[in-house]
Amino acid sequence: MILTPALCRAARGLLDWTQIDLAERSEVSRSTIRDFEGNRHDIHRATAAQLRRAFEEGGVMFMDVDGCGMGVCQRNGSLPKA
Repeated sequence: MILTPALCRAARGLLDWTQIDLAERSEVSRSTIRDFEGNRHDIHRATAAQLRRAFEEGGVMFMDVDGCGMGVCQRNGSLPKA
């Protein structure tokens, strides 16, 4: 799965996380997240994996939706973590 800036923003929105929250949970700098989400530059696969791991641990699932492409949703019973 390729993590896009839009998926990253959507996943943060589901969890009600700021870029700082994501940076702390993923151990990726806030400036890298800001630049990625703002389409200023791409990120390395390893960085995308760190972000995805943080989202999944927070309760987000990434899925391929037929006819729509990649999407995000919260796992059942997941509550946003501040």
